[in-house]
Order: sequence, then structure tokens, then C-alpha cells
Amino acid sequence: MSSLKPKEIDFNEQWSIVLGTVRSVISMGRFGHTNKATWQERFFDIYYLCVATPDSHAERLYEETKKFLEDHCKSMKKEISESDQNMLSIYVKYWTEYKTGSDWLNILYAYLNTHYVRKRQTNDLDNSYPPFECNSDTNDAPLVEIGEMALDCWTRIIIEPVKERLVKLLLEQIHLDRICECVNQTTIKGVIMSFVDVCQHKKVNALELYEKSFENRLLQATGEYYREEGNRCLTKHDCIQYMKKILLLIDDEEFRSRKFLNPTSYSKVYNECLQRLVCDHFDTLKSECNELIIKEDLDALNNMYKLLKPTHIGINYMVEKLQDHISRIGHEKIQSLKGENLSTLFVETLLELHTKYMNVIKETFVSDPEFVSSLDKACATIVNMKYGNRLSAKAPELLAHYCDSLLRKSSKAASDSEIEEKLLSSITIFKYLDDKDYFQRFYQKMLARRLINQQSISIDAEEFMVTKLKQICGYEFTGKLARMFQDIKVSDDLNIEFLEYLKSELSSTAHNQTMTGLIGLDFNIYVLQANSWPVSQPTTNTFILPNLLEKPLQMFEAFYGKKYSGRKLCWMYNLSNAEIRMTHLDRSYFVTMGTYQMAILLQFNEHQQLTINEIEEATKLNIKELEKQIISLIDAKFLLAETSNLASNSIISVNFDYKNKRTKFKVPLLPPKEASHDSESSQRAVEEDRKFYLQAVIVRIMKARKKLKHNSLIEEVITQSKQRFLPSIHIIKKCIEILIDKQYLERSSNDEYSYIA
Repeated sequence: MSSLKPKEIDFNEQWSIVLGTVRSVISMGRFGHTNKATWQERFFDIYYLCVATPDSHAERLYEETKKFLEDHCKSMKKEISESDQNMLSIYVKYWTEYKTGSDWLNILYAYLNTHYVRKRQTNDLDNSYPPFECNSDTNDAPLVEIGEMALDCWTRIIIEPVKERLVKLLLEQIHLDRICECVNQTTIKGVIMSFVDVCQHKKVNALELYEKSFENRLLQATGEYYREEGNRCLTKHDCIQYMKKILLLIDDEEFRSRKFLNPTSYSKVYNECLQRLVCDHFDTLKSECNELIIKEDLDALNNMYKLLKPTHIGINYMVEKLQDHISRIGHEKIQSLKGENLSTLFVETLLELHTKYMNVIKETFVSDPEFVSSLDKACATIVNMKYGNRLSAKAPELLAHYCDSLLRKSSKAASDSEIEEKLLSSITIFKYLDDKDYFQRFYQKMLARRLINQQSISIDAEEFMVTKLKQICGYEFTGKLARMFQDIKVSDDLNIEFLEYLKSELSSTAHNQTMTGLIGLDFNIYVLQANSWPVSQPTTNTFILPNLLEKPLQMFEAFYGKKYSGRKLCWMYNLSNAEIRMTHLDRSYFVTMGTYQMAILLQFNEHQQLTINEIEEATKLNIKELEKQIISLIDAKFLLAETSNLASNSIISVNFDYKNKRTKFKVPLLPPKEASHDSESSQRAVEEDRKFYLQAVIVRIMKARKKLKHNSLIEEVITQSKQRFLPSIHIIKKCIEILIDKQYLERSSNDEYSYIA
């Protein structure tokens, strides 16, 4: 093994040996092959030159190497410059061997790089800010490692003088590739990447040479080419064909970029193509957009989306036009709806529209959020449209009726999964409602009827719907609905306890008797919290309960009074039902009817005919309610009247010829003509509820904030209320004035409110 101890070295003799290896390495064997032993010897030769005594030859070695590389580059430059058609091929050939050779040379000179170049670089950095000013005549370039110096020589001596010719030839070759001529991909890629690789050692502006010398020229040429190509295509094709054509052109150019260019150029070339082929012709695309949406030409719209989405122009125009189109189609469909089952038609039409355009957006616009948002806005516009002079949209009521039809028992029984799926679909429409509190009011009334009349298809389905509403609007929105279910469950327990109470009170031995055996009839009670149910007892109606029911009610009141002292029961006869058996006909019928209807029919157990005055005296119903109930029984053909116009002396008799195919059925409690009145009363109730809700929101905000500007208060009220409804500014101002009158708030200076209470 050679000794590493420094020694005297004859530089000229040693350099001539090193030079032969350097020449072989930098030219990749064209001047002789370097074996492993020779490589190892040259490595030590360079080491000894650097550590030679009495003086190191490192600086001279560096300079001689630099001179050799410069001379070598000049010789290659001469050959490259003199070439004509083969210039790119010759350039790539020399560059490839020179680049590889410079990498190996840098390894061979590792000791010089480490112990001479880097130390000098460190010293130069330390002396950048000398403590004393001095005049320096040295103007030498900073030292760099041998590999970097080799690349610098290539840049200065070869690239700079011939780059104009190189770039011109490159652009010509790329143009030939665009017009489908055969070109040498490897050569073009090699020349272009040399502009990048030759500056790889730079820490700042490493791509400056590539960008300034080649990329800028390429982008300019690309823009000019596609400007002409776009104009030519537009004269030959219509808009739809033009979009297909330029998509192919853009795809081809993207592929070409990946064949030839540095990755940093991909997006720049792509954007240049879009600018010339799409943005420059946006007016043409814009003029065709609306027609394509109306015709629903999905392929063409998909192409337009692909072209406009990446541009600075964007897809806003397409989004607006699609939203307008969906809104127009939706309004036309809703306004054309007719028929008895309007609620089902309304919801199913909206869901069909929503599903259709959601699929269009998914397949044509790849579920772009902007188009999804446009569908949401369009559906919200359709759902919340107010027709005629209505104070609110019809949608909340129709949606509530649709849910009622799903959750009410009917002959068309559906599976639980089908019901849940349809309820989930109805939630889609519910989300678009502005007046969710209107829906709540209608839904609550219909839920109350289903629960009271035992018409719910299943409690699980009912609770599923309420859970979904709670997820969207919160507990406050569904609190009363939840308490209604709780009342039904508590009432079931009360009825069981009441039966046990009856057994203990009426019989000490017969513990297995039923309710019918104990009090003569099957008796079921619902105890409802007054504030949770949308029901009320008629204030103008008096009623004498049939003797048959007096004792059971008195016994229940006694039982309830013992269980809950201090609570008062208020009987809702107008909501109660009874099932009676008719035995006066040729066959028995079991009929479910209202309490008032039952009381009227029971009067005919002892009489075959009665006047209206006599019935009124026996039941104590006011004449208006009595006539309504009698008419419902006449319409059901249980009773007969001598004249169509009822008067106080009109005679009512039993219809002994009544026949029905069904032996068990129900007489409607609410005649259809009252439905519109019910809707109007619900809307009035909601309007009143809104005022109280807004007052509570205002107080809650002001209690937390203490002081607030008028506009800020309005904004916060709208923000907190929009989950239930969108309040008008006029109503908010009115509620603020009410709270000022009630001394919850006071108006201070500078349009500001303060909390008082």
C-alpha cells in the first residue's frame, strides 16, 4: 500500500500522467480506457499533488484542469458549430459523454474539491465583510468544484455561442412533431434537458438558462401555432366539433410535453394551449352554452366543462345557466301538477328532478361542487316559490302530507326498508325548505292525529323520521315531537296501571278480568301534555257525555288524582274515538267514529226518529257542531233526513236499509271542506310562533353581548334563525320594538341596543 506521507512532486511530470487519465475520463474512453488500477493510481496522484512539499500544487492542478476542460470544450464546439443538419445529434452525443465524464471527474478530484476548493470557498465567505476597507485588484471568479467547473465550461464555451441555432432547430423539430412528421425523440429530449442539467449545481435560479433560452421561445411559438390552428378549426367546424377537435389537440400537446420537456414546463404549455384555443374563443363557447344546456347535450357539455374548468375564465357561466335551466324546468313541472294526490306528485316530481340532474352533474361535471351548489340553489328556488298571494310556499304543507301518507296505515302496505328509503328522500326536499317551521307545524298536527287515532304504520318509522329532522335542525326543533312519543308510552303504562286499579277496586277475587268485564266496555286513555300537542278543546262547545261513559271517566279521574295530585285533566271529546257495534241491521257492523257521532247515534237506541232540537237537548252540542256531525252521519248513510236543508224541527231517522260490503270501517272525523281552514289556521299560528321565537333569539343574543349595533343584531338573528326559517328584516325590527316596550332592551346613541333585564 502506498504511503500517504507528503513528498516532493515534479508537477509537470505528474500532470502529464494525470492528464492522460483526465482526457480518457472526460471523453468516456475515446482516448483510451481507464481500468480500476489506473483509476486508483490517479486518485493518489491528485492527492500527492495537493499535499506536496514544500508547496502544494493544488492551485496549479486546479488551473491546469480548468485550461484542459476549456480547450476540450472549444474543440467540441468547433465540430458542433460546423455541423449543419446533424447539429442536434452531434451536440447530444458530445453532451452525453461530457456530462457523464464530468461526474466521474468530480469523483476523481474528490480530495482537491474537499481540501482545496471548499476551504477556499469558506475563507472567501469569511472575508466577505473585512473589518477594514482595502483596495483589491483581484477580480477572479470564485472557485467551484471540478464537476461544476466542467459544466460551467460547457455553458460558456458551447451553449452560449450556439444556443440560438440550437433553439431554432429544436422549435423546428417540435413543429414537425406537431404536424405528424417523424423526429428523433431521444435527441430532442437530450438537447432540451442539457439546458436544465448543465445548471443542476446552482442553488438559485437553476432553471434560468432553460427558461430564458428555450422555454420562453417555446411558449411563444406554441401560442402562435395554436392561435392559427384554433382559427382554422373554427372556420371548418361548428362549436361542438370544434370542442372535440381542440381536446384532441390539447391531449396531443400534453403528451408532447412529457416526451420532450422538463416537468416544470408541462403546466405552462398546457395553459398556453388553453389560452389560445379556449379563452380566445370564449365568446363562441358562451353563445353555444345555453343551447347545449336546453338540449341537454351531455357529451358536448362535458367537453365544454373540460375546456373551461382549468382556465382563468372558469365555469361560472355554465353554472349559472344550468341553475336557471333547472329552476325553469322545475317551476313548469310543479305548476302543471294536478290531481287528488298532489303531495305525492309534488315530492316525487321534485325527487325525480333532483335525481336526474344530480346524475347529470356526477357523470358530466364529475360532481363538481359548483354544479352541486347550483342544483341546490335551483331546488331551493323551486321548493320555496310562493304562488299567488300566499304568505308562504306550499311545499312545507305538501311535504308534511307526503310524510303523513307514508307513515299512516293504509291498504298499500310497504316494507320498513321502502318506507325508510322514501323518508330519507323526503329529507332531501326538507333541507331545501326556507320555512321549516311551517313544515314542523303541519307535521306535528298530522303526527298527533296518527298517534291519537292509532294510525301510525310503526313507532320505529315515526322515530326514524324525527331523528333525521333532529340531525338537521337540532333538539329544539323536534323537542315537542319527542315529548309526544313519550306521552304515548306513558299513557300505555297508565292504562295497564288503571286496569290493575279497577281490579283492586271492583273485584277482590277475579284478578284476571278484562277491562270490558270490569266496566262494561274496552276503555283506553291518552294523557297528553298541553304544551306538547297541537290540539285544543273547542271553547264554544258544550257536551253531555253518554251515561255509558260517565262511570269509566270518573273512575279514571279518581285513579289519576291518586297517582298525580294537583294535576287537572281536561277531556278532549272532539279528538276521542269510539268503536260501536250496529246490531239493528241484517248483519252486524263494527264502526269507528268520533265521540260526538257516537253520542248522536246512541240517542236512536230508544227512538227510531228524532228532531234536531231533541238531539241538541240530549247532547247539549251547539247547533253548528251538531249539524256538522249529523251531516257526516247522513253522508255515511247511517241516518236519513226528510229534507236536504236541515232546520231545528227537521226529523232525523235511522236507515234500516243500510248495507256495506265491509263489516268493519271508519267514519271520517274531519270533512274535506275543513282542510283549507286547517291550513290557514296553521299558517297564522306559525306566524305568531315566529314572533315569540325571534324575541327569544334577540334576548339570548343581547344577554350574551350586552351591547350591539343594529345591523350586527339583525345579522346574528338571521344567522341563528335560518335553520328554522328566514325571517324578514321587517319582522325582526318589529320584535326589537316589542322587546324595547317590554323593557328587555333599550336603544342607546349611535344606533346601538343595550340589554337591560
